[in-house]
Amino acid sequence: MENTKELTERSSQVERKHRDSFGMFDGYDSCSEDTSSSSSSDESEEEVAPLPSSLPIIKNNGQVYTYPDGKSGMATCEMCGMVGVRDAFYSKTKRFCSVSCSRSYSSNSKKASILARLQVAGKPPTKKAKVLQKQPLVAKLAAYAQYQATLQNQAKTKAAVPVEGFSWGNYINSNSFTAAPVTCFKHAPMGTCWGDIAEGVRVEVPNTDCSLPTKVFWIAGIVKLAGYNALLRYEGFENDSSLDFWCNICGSDIHPVGWCATSGKPLVPPRSIQHKYTNWKAFLVKRLTGAKTLPPDFSQKVSESMQYPFKTSMRVEVVDKTHLCRTRVAVVDSVVGGRLRLVYEESEDKTDDFWCHMYSPLIHHIGWSRSIGHRFKRSDITKKQDGHFDAPPHLFTKVKEVDAAGEWFKEGMKLEAIDPLNLSAICVATIRKVLADGYLMIGIDGSEAADGSDWFCYHATSPSIFPVGFCEINMIELTPPRGYAKLPFKWFDYLRETDSIAAPVKLFNKEVPNHGFHVGMKLEAVDLMEPRLVCVATVTRIIHRLLRIHFDGWEDEYDQWVDCESPDLYPVGWCQLTGYQLQPPAPQSSRDSQSSSSKQKKKAKSQQYKGHKKMTSLQLKEELLDGEEYSFLQGTSDQESNGSASYYIKQEP
Repeated sequence: MENTKELTERSSQVERKHRDSFGMFDGYDSCSEDTSSSSSSDESEEEVAPLPSSLPIIKNNGQVYTYPDGKSGMATCEMCGMVGVRDAFYSKTKRFCSVSCSRSYSSNSKKASILARLQVAGKPPTKKAKVLQKQPLVAKLAAYAQYQATLQNQAKTKAAVPVEGFSWGNYINSNSFTAAPVTCFKHAPMGTCWGDIAEGVRVEVPNTDCSLPTKVFWIAGIVKLAGYNALLRYEGFENDSSLDFWCNICGSDIHPVGWCATSGKPLVPPRSIQHKYTNWKAFLVKRLTGAKTLPPDFSQKVSESMQYPFKTSMRVEVVDKTHLCRTRVAVVDSVVGGRLRLVYEESEDKTDDFWCHMYSPLIHHIGWSRSIGHRFKRSDITKKQDGHFDAPPHLFTKVKEVDAAGEWFKEGMKLEAIDPLNLSAICVATIRKVLADGYLMIGIDGSEAADGSDWFCYHATSPSIFPVGFCEINMIELTPPRGYAKLPFKWFDYLRETDSIAAPVKLFNKEVPNHGFHVGMKLEAVDLMEPRLVCVATVTRIIHRLLRIHFDGWEDEYDQWVDCESPDLYPVGWCQLTGYQLQPPAPQSSRDSQSSSSKQKKKAKSQQYKGHKKMTSLQLKEELLDGEEYSFLQGTSDQESNGSASYYIKQEP
């Protein structure tokens, strides 16, 4: 590993003009008025602007990375023993070289092995996987690439954690949890046609309390609803919950009242209560008069909502998981519940794959990269393989049209962005290239590869990018550039030192849909750091349209910021409905051991932001240079009302 040099700080003066109605710091100007203009679209991989030559570099496995701070020194991974640059290590504590090692260490210490996610239970890691874990990692991208490479090499033997023993019903009942309603997930089956299904709705279901040799049915009412799952109680049991049971309301054995009569199926009361009434017909007439049931075409709607337009052998362009700055051609290998397993076209053994939803912003039609000037890895395969065909462009999610003719994003502008390689963090970021149709290439300050291979593409309307100051106003921890020494981080100082300007607030997406989520709601969520896994999860924070997703049983550092309309979130029971494998929470003992430390962390963090926020607001007042008067309406941090009224700060003339 090459020796690194100290990064010299640049300083300049900055003027602050005014605040925008968005409530962020807007109008930052650099001392010099010279700003970068939008670059022309170009699909060539080689034409990427290099980072300033003053940055020291480190070479690793053929890739070049900048290393901005030589003071931090070296560190040793507590899991695999790898020695490397401390700043390149994963997590705030810098104890591990990668996400893989961090999770493995955490699970091993709790005796709940995460390796079961990656390989068949009972088999040790392959020798090749161990070698990959010990390779030196000197940047976050390299760590992620190695982690993905490990998964690829184990693809034939890996298996998800078995869900045996986990029951959503028992999990919700024993902890009095609430699940997010199906209507929160417009992309999920029945998400837009769920209707009035709620507690009290009656259905016809198989009668399991019966000794008859044939399958018979009885009427039950919904006692509690959790996503697709319903807690049912047979009619006639009144307040007796002894035979209550959970089932998926979209299952094939759930029918509207009247189905048995039209289908010639017998209605037989449960054996436990047969003695209660002599005239069961009169009892049912009395109980069901005025009651609600499922629509008669409910099963048809369920079936129609589970028809997916993407088919196997379709070709698409998808992000290259080892080089986020470019796309590659991949082929749809399988479709499960709208989720696509994509195999990169050059993968001969079909193990180099990538999972995403069909509505994911990471997939596009063939030719998309060329049309907007995005980098693209050309395939060595000169012609389509037999049976493969391009997915029609109309199948892909359409982005909102933008007007880039007037004031628009420019190269070099600063903003805040969710780090796609560490989704628990919102980071200081820079627009590195402006593409066509509103797309932007963005880099995380302080941890970019010198060749731009870890830049990532967000659309200008993406809910994953924010104006300067968004985190401060909403009391979210902003991750400063790696190696930046002047803490706590202050945007004014940073813009002055880097001779930069902030992207105008008015260019960002301000729309906040009426999503219906609340803190504490349960759901099933994709672990976007290992996107083939769908896990038991909880909404722990809501910032307007931004959700903080916590994976039950895991530490907070694995939480992920996700948009409320993300296609990677699903209702409780989605895995059961679609046949996808659900990852259960870690054991109870693990959750208990983390509880006290997590509370202390949150309390300390809250106090830190309150103090910092007061100080910054005071400084802002003092630094108003134009002498204009402004009044501010403070936005709430954990907003559960779905409106956007308190999202902005009003500016008065």
